[in-house]
Amino acid sequence: MSEILAQSLATPGLWAMLATCFVAGLVYGFAGLGAALVFMPVGTIFLPVEDAIAAFNLANIVSIFTVLPRALPQVDRRGTATMVLCAVPTVALGIWVLKLADVTLLRWAVTAVAGITLVALVGGLRYRTTPGPAARAAVAGATGFVGGATGLLGPVLILFQLAGQDSVARSRATILVFLSCTSILLLALLALQGAMTASAIPLGFLMFLPYGLGTKVGQALFDPAREGEYRVVSYLIIAAAILLGLPVWD
Repeated sequence: MSEILAQSLATPGLWAMLATCFVAGLVYGFAGLGAALVFMPVGTIFLPVEDAIAAFNLANIVSIFTVLPRALPQVDRRGTATMVLCAVPTVALGIWVLKLADVTLLRWAVTAVAGITLVALVGGLRYRTTPGPAARAAVAGATGFVGGATGLLGPVLILFQLAGQDSVARSRATILVFLSCTSILLLALLALQGAMTASAIPLGFLMFLPYGLGTKVGQALFDPAREGEYRVVSYLIIAAAILLGLPVWD
């Protein structure tokens, strides 16, 4: 056990990743989104993509205790649970793509879609209807696929929620609950498909404390009455993630 811990502490870039984990947790606790968008561009500098995804999602388990209890009463539990279940098969498909496909090409495609959608949101695009089960299932499926293939579970769902008519508090809670639950499923599917290495596990546990502390601080800063500021912060997080995630920085 001590040898495994020593190897983990000797991981190149560990302290940068731990600091990034705190910032990711801070953003997640405040905005309910963007944790993986903050961490993955940094984590993949030092780790293989599969290890970065596994370690970060292990750390994200702590959100079950820090942010999930407050968010759960604010969501449509049946609808959100259905979306989580719809995401499972596409997460598995995304992991399969991650192992076999040209990930750089996939990242360009995700970046392009996210960028176009962000421009539309900033320009005031909203949908006025209440999304039905089919629409939510489609969004969940797309979210799962992108998450499995890139480690970014959030972008599709985030953009869907921000373009809708839900209140800030409910949108944030829905995103928090969905992402917290699907992160656990992603871990299980990574293990089943042989995409989780033994070295990622202790790294994930080392990230528990800074990530959990960040989520608690961020949650304390959130004020649902400040909807304008919330949306601005959300858009800035997405824009920064798009820029940081461009494959040109590899």
